Amino acid sequence: MIFHKSAFVFLSCISFTFETQTSKANSAMSKRKSRESHMTVGQCVSQAQKVLRQRFCHQEISTPPVGLESQHKHLLELLRRTAVHGESNSVLIVGPRGSGKTMLLNYVLKELLQEKDVKSNIMLVRLNGLLQTDDRIALKEITRQLNLENVVGDKVFGSFAENLGFLLEALKKGDRSSSRPVIFVLDEFDLFAHHKNQTLLYNLLDVSQSAQAPVAVVGLTCRLDVLELLEKRVKSRFSHRQIHLLSSMGFSQYLEMVRSQLSVPLDFPDSKFSDEWNASVKKLCEDKSVEEVLRKHFNSSKDFRSLHLLLLLALGRVTVSNPVIRPVDLLEAGRWSSVDSKANILHGVSILELCLIIAMKHLNDIYEGEPFNFQMVHNEFKKFISRKSHTIHNFEKPVVIKAFEHLQQLELIRPVEASSAKIQKDYQLMKLMLDHTQVLEAVQRYPQCPTDVRQWATSAFA
Repeated sequence: MIFHKSAFVFLSCISFTFETQTSKANSAMSKRKSRESHMTVGQCVSQAQKVLRQRFCHQEISTPPVGLESQHKHLLELLRRTAVHGESNSVLIVGPRGSGKTMLLNYVLKELLQEKDVKSNIMLVRLNGLLQTDDRIALKEITRQLNLENVVGDKVFGSFAENLGFLLEALKKGDRSSSRPVIFVLDEFDLFAHHKNQTLLYNLLDVSQSAQAPVAVVGLTCRLDVLELLEKRVKSRFSHRQIHLLSSMGFSQYLEMVRSQLSVPLDFPDSKFSDEWNASVKKLCEDKSVEEVLRKHFNSSKDFRSLHLLLLLALGRVTVSNPVIRPVDLLEAGRWSSVDSKANILHGVSILELCLIIAMKHLNDIYEGEPFNFQMVHNEFKKFISRKSHTIHNFEKPVVIKAFEHLQQLELIRPVEASSAKIQKDYQLMKLMLDHTQVLEAVQRYPQCPTDVRQWATSAFA
């Protein structure tokens, strides 16, 4: 009996040891397989495009903005005081369009929300002066973003201040001792100054100045004189803190920005693909032809939006057969981004419409840019037909009028003043929306353009 028991124990131990070793071997094999299994090239390309498109379209960046270190530090410190210490603040971020105001703010908010105590506590309200055109619409949007529609219900408030006060009161914690911090982001801040009595700005800045609730008001504007638009009572409640984004970025920093914007993050699902992609991006930025395109772009505009558009066009040319951005892709993107849209429209007009445009340009040269009417253009065109042209058909006047109206629909010409019932269409003054070079280039590139029309165009500029 003792022998049987000891044999059973011995066999159990062998079985347990074998099972343990098998499970370890299986787990090791599964780990090795997971390390070896990569995404397909198509999946990698699709994921990389998704990540970069989100970055370009939503003005998001993965690294601190280049050349804006002091502004970044200042804004982060201000918003941290509100989010962590419950201190109310107000600040204006001022800079030209495309200078990186939204990008800087988004990066600071992203950084702030990664802090443990902040994410679950802070609330963010975004308003835009182009969308919230009056205080009533703005208040409804604030209520929606704070998820307080059910709390407000059918309540009727006597004033804007009373309504806003109720919303902030509703955000207080259970013990009623402290309120959740709220960051109000006012894009196109200067447009809110045109609201009646500036009620929204007054109440938000009044709350941020008083100790009612921890509130930060962040305004984004491209107007340097924005403070002059504020009423005295509003201005007195503003902290007068301003962060200016006036780009002092050099080309080397710009090139570094391009490299960081095109690089995929370190946590990309396929490490092998991300390493190859980032290495190709580094090599791309060192290419002389690419550097030339980027320098041309840098000299014309340091605008982040136009840079993102350029990179987006290059990214669209990445495919499974070409899984990285090549120099030729960026060169093509540079060509497309600098294309003149009006010159493109001109390539699709009829020969009659092109002749009318040449006649208008000729009139501009004769009368030094003074407005013209249809009758003047028609007379100029008839002169060309009778004297010089043997290839252009002598169109009837109604056909010429139709062509003239089509040019107006294409917005290549526009009336100087609003049309009046008293003025006949033939005599309404118009202005050509094209310059000398655009017309000349259109004539040169027009497919199968008659020689006499080309000569007439050239003589018109002589």
